[in-house]
Amino acid sequence: MQEPFDIHIGDTHYAVFPEGNDTYTIFKEGKEYTQIQKDTDMQWLKLDPESALPLFEADEEINAIGKEIMDYVPDPEEDEEGEFEDEEED
Repeated sequence: MQEPFDIHIGDTHYAVFPEGNDTYTIFKEGKEYTQIQKDTDMQWLKLDPESALPLFEADEEINAIGKEIMDYVPDPEEDEEGEFEDEEED
């Protein structure tokens, strides 16, 4: 499963925690904010906090968060043994 990551939209900081099945828990400015689920690449759905069912109403902030999730590319991580430092020199 994908590791949590951070995104920024304007001056707002979000922490994104992948839950699987295109569902994400979103923290906004350090506080749990909502859960969202991918509907299409351009449309994301906010989940009801009590039932976890999708709410089918347009929400520009949720779609902006979803776009940033789709655009996110994790940094390649160096393994503990320094894999990137072991290249042979001539």
